[in-house]
Amino acid sequence: MAARGFPYTDLKDFLAALERAGELKRVSVPVDPTLEISEVVTRTVRAGGPALLFERPTRGEMPVAINLFGTERRMAMALGVDSLDEIGARIGALIKPELPVGWSGIREGLGKVMQLKSVPPRKVKTAPCQQVVYKGADVDLNRLPGLRVWPGDGGIFHNYGLTHTRHPETGKRNLGLYRLQQHSHNTLGMHWQIHKDSTAHHAVAERRGERLPVAVAIGCDPVVSYAASAPLPSDIDEYLFAGFLRGERVEMVDCLTVPLQVPAHAQIVLEGYLEPGERLPEGPFGDHTGFYTPVEPFPVLHIECMTMQRDPLYHSIITSKPPQEDHGLGKATERIFQPLLKLLIPDIVDYDLPAAGVFHNCAIVSIRKRYPKHAQKVMNAIWGAHLMSLTKLIVIVDEDCDVHDYNEVAFRAFGNVDYSRDLLLTEGPVDHLDHASYQQFWGGKVGIDATRKLPTEGYTRGWPEEMTMSPEVTALVDKRWKEYGIQ
Repeated sequence: MAARGFPYTDLKDFLAALERAGELKRVSVPVDPTLEISEVVTRTVRAGGPALLFERPTRGEMPVAINLFGTERRMAMALGVDSLDEIGARIGALIKPELPVGWSGIREGLGKVMQLKSVPPRKVKTAPCQQVVYKGADVDLNRLPGLRVWPGDGGIFHNYGLTHTRHPETGKRNLGLYRLQQHSHNTLGMHWQIHKDSTAHHAVAERRGERLPVAVAIGCDPVVSYAASAPLPSDIDEYLFAGFLRGERVEMVDCLTVPLQVPAHAQIVLEGYLEPGERLPEGPFGDHTGFYTPVEPFPVLHIECMTMQRDPLYHSIITSKPPQEDHGLGKATERIFQPLLKLLIPDIVDYDLPAAGVFHNCAIVSIRKRYPKHAQKVMNAIWGAHLMSLTKLIVIVDEDCDVHDYNEVAFRAFGNVDYSRDLLLTEGPVDHLDHASYQQFWGGKVGIDATRKLPTEGYTRGWPEEMTMSPEVTALVDKRWKEYGIQ
């Protein structure tokens, strides 16, 4: 069921909905965007607290909206549903049963969903995001209350800038979410990682000796903001996906100085270019891994135009070890993409990406085991599945295990495993930010088979029966529970 007021026109509309639901707290006293906001938000997130609107940051010219997606309830509100599983169920209903399994099925499945919903973005001629325009010498990134989140950070970062590029040869658009370090009043460091589509766009532009136009939108409606983080195949347009989630086309407007389009209802838009071959040191940065990522050379975005709404809001996010606000984003991706992962790997019953594993270090997967080494087959399939290939630890359990119950998963992983036989060790790609791998970008991985073992797998002792109470006694105790006077 769609949330009241959904789809939201813009960020302000979403904040109004959060406030009506008691999910937004306004902070009216001055608060410093250097470290102080970070500490306030981190405490709020870990207490399960509300979204925050800092109305008087001591740096910058506009309020800061943050912790918008910090709980599953707010993430569901952002996407207009009561439960995040609703969207996955909608996708699952549309893509069954005639599509092929495998990666081609993923592409065809998403394509079919988008085609059926007919929700491509719609171009408009005028837009709220261009109500105020600064060009040339008037561009000043210090108007924005960018955050310094951790003491060791290399400077001010803009952590929720939606970055738009086009492939220089095909014209294919990409929308991505990358951190942006502020180098000066009109330059930003572009921290796009090796596995990202925009990195490929930039590589082609450099090979051709061309500047790459870039537009960054800050403070978009919550569906667009989520879509920028979604792990879509490169040939699926993020704005088509956002339109499907919204049930309504996203309005886009031409930028003023670069050949790109941006959401018409963004709060702020930065337009500029990357000079081929130019790099500057970027970082350190306290990331979602819980550790500082090191200084590395990254491209430099030169801002030539800065547009915004009148009375704009600035949207950002805090990064730290879990729990943190990105839990809502990661859990939304887990639930929305479940039917697509099952289309790719039909053996899967359900899966969970624990927040403590920062959503790409660990996957817990349940299967309906049918033959010897079935668990190992699924492990290898996951390591071949798009960005799931970055998973370092896979735990496979039987279908009667609730993958979201970590105590039950631990019981299986601790008790059902002979660690001399039931581990699969391999090597492969890891996340750009992974600090544990001895080599950057690749490292060791492990799969744990915590399923019941079969005689055909060499287990000849006869797997024991797990203890469960008889249904008759359970029903009796349910009926008499109040009589016992225990509580």
